Amino acid sequence: MTDGTGALLTRTRRRVRRPGPGHPPRGDARPLAVLAAVFTLAQLALVRPGLGLGWDEIVYTSQVTSHHPAAFFSAPRSRGVSLLVAPVASWSDSTALLRVHLAVLSGLGLFLALRAWRGLFPTRVLVTAGAFFASLWVSLFYGPQAMPNYWVAVGALTAVGCFLRHRADPASGGPLWAVVAGAALMALMRPTDAVWTTVPLLALTLAGRHWRALLALTGGLLAGAVPWVIEAYTAFGGLGERFEEASRIQGGLGWHIAVDDQLRSLGGRALCRPCTGSMPHPVITLWWFALPLLAVLALAVAVRARRTLRTLLPLACATTAALPYLFLIAYAAPRFLQPAYALLAIPVADALWHLVTAPRGKWRPAVRALAVLALAGHLAAQLTVLVYTVDRTADSRRDWARTAAALHRLGVRPPCLVTGFEAIPIGYYTGCSSGAIAGNNESTTAGEILRTADRVPVAALTGPDGAPPGYARPWPVHRIGELEARIAPAPGPGARG
Repeated sequence: MTDGTGALLTRTRRRVRRPGPGHPPRGDARPLAVLAAVFTLAQLALVRPGLGLGWDEIVYTSQVTSHHPAAFFSAPRSRGVSLLVAPVASWSDSTALLRVHLAVLSGLGLFLALRAWRGLFPTRVLVTAGAFFASLWVSLFYGPQAMPNYWVAVGALTAVGCFLRHRADPASGGPLWAVVAGAALMALMRPTDAVWTTVPLLALTLAGRHWRALLALTGGLLAGAVPWVIEAYTAFGGLGERFEEASRIQGGLGWHIAVDDQLRSLGGRALCRPCTGSMPHPVITLWWFALPLLAVLALAVAVRARRTLRTLLPLACATTAALPYLFLIAYAAPRFLQPAYALLAIPVADALWHLVTAPRGKWRPAVRALAVLALAGHLAAQLTVLVYTVDRTADSRRDWARTAAALHRLGVRPPCLVTGFEAIPIGYYTGCSSGAIAGNNESTTAGEILRTADRVPVAALTGPDGAPPGYARPWPVHRIGELEARIAPAPGPGARG
């Protein structure tokens, strides 16, 4: 070997740094990109871009549109989703375009969140975790929707993964900026969820006196929560008043066991309030009971492999993220637990790979065959619930559109006002403002409604078995399906215009 060749090999060895025990190889990001692309395409194919906007979506989207009046924005809500949809909703009223925009963003968000975990777990574990989370009907259904919980999940995955990467390599400043970004995203979408989710991270940084990590976490949380806090003082009278009003709207925060409510919602109920009726078929809820068992197995595997923290921390954050929705509110929605599902996905995927690779000899093919069958059953159950949920949701939103068309025929056209039963969604579909004199969306008074009727068309809607409001009883009644619409008489000539 010549001296030149030896020098070249020496330089090559120096450039190729082998990862130490605390720094596993990063792995290839391309499988994660493929998974994210499949997730995006599956949303567009299964949920369909033409699905009309839902009630909560209307509230968030109407804040930034120029073609619809803004709906009442209640105390628990945050402005993050409105910012997310603004690049499209601010200039276009196309629901399909908005769905495509959100589906692409949700796929990109999943890719970046999983990428934050590279070097902590093998690529196959991250792909499996992403596939599990993306295959849940609640992820596919809400990915292209203007709702906050999926984005809290993305922020949580990013923050926890990059927090662990910083712990593994404190000299690297890059992961800390991603911790800031993940925490800020969570707080921008739902400030209280962000705090619950990061409790284990905050406790760990305080106990270990990791001041840089603590600064990153608290800085991100505060940055994301600033708009919510400012609005608390400008619109609700202060931070304490906003928390109190938010608690009232959510039925009074306190000790409520909502585990059974969450189970009922897994059958495809977007909002379970009140949560009555029978439980879904056990096949639909089986995965939910398997999660804690797989989480325990993942922790046992991690302890044995001496990598406890990277498994324990996402499990702890998933637990604190789920606690308020399992034990502190008296109703349920499946989307509430999305951050918990996303955080559980990483250790659960690690446990699944242990299950299919640990057995030796004749047991390995049997275990792998069982895993394939379980995977097929899981996908079949999730797709069944998804199709049912999409069809039922599409029907309800078509009902709103039909009611809006009937109101147009009755002369209720923009500018106008809709009050009463489902006033927010029906008002949006009609192109009108919406108002309520009582309830969680109270935003006006009977006197203001009557004064508005002197200027623009006003419709008061009454649902099945409902009673009309006193101010609208003298108005002419029109039947629209199961609803009654009372239309304010037009004032004298020249009063409107």
